[in-house]
Amino acid sequence: MTFRIEPMAAADAERCAELETLLFAGDGPWSARAFRAELAAPHVHYTVARDDTGHVVGYAGIALLGDGSHPESEIHTIGTDPACQRRGIGGALLDELLRVADTRGGPVFLEVRTDNDAAVALYRREGFEIVGTRKKYYQPSGADAFTMRRPGSGEEPVQ
Repeated sequence: MTFRIEPMAAADAERCAELETLLFAGDGPWSARAFRAELAAPHVHYTVARDDTGHVVGYAGIALLGDGSHPESEIHTIGTDPACQRRGIGGALLDELLRVADTRGGPVFLEVRTDNDAAVALYRREGFEIVGTRKKYYQPSGADAFTMRRPGSGEEPVQ
């Protein structure tokens, strides 16, 4: 399968919400309205993966926080169509988010379900380390989340 990464458009919100429901049904999936609100914010970068037909098969978003002297970023979401997983889409989306974050510098944070072994492994490969656990973070399921952090350029890795 081939795919391309490009900026998310407001017209993609319905499909992204559909994927959210497939992927995160018990964890309060985002609505199309939530995706459109994120796209309207000035400090975010959202992207999608499209297959050869232009169909959205993945999405991702990051908030670019802080100021020039104290930048940091927070990955808000990454999702890949279950029918298209294990084909490099999630990794490519993450690479795009990290590319954007790295232009600003500073650490990158995220939360991930403690039982999502595939995602935790992907994040570890990209230099993220677990720095904490948030009990009952995901609602309404009550699932726990790891907080993970990737150091900014020039920073020492988390010990």
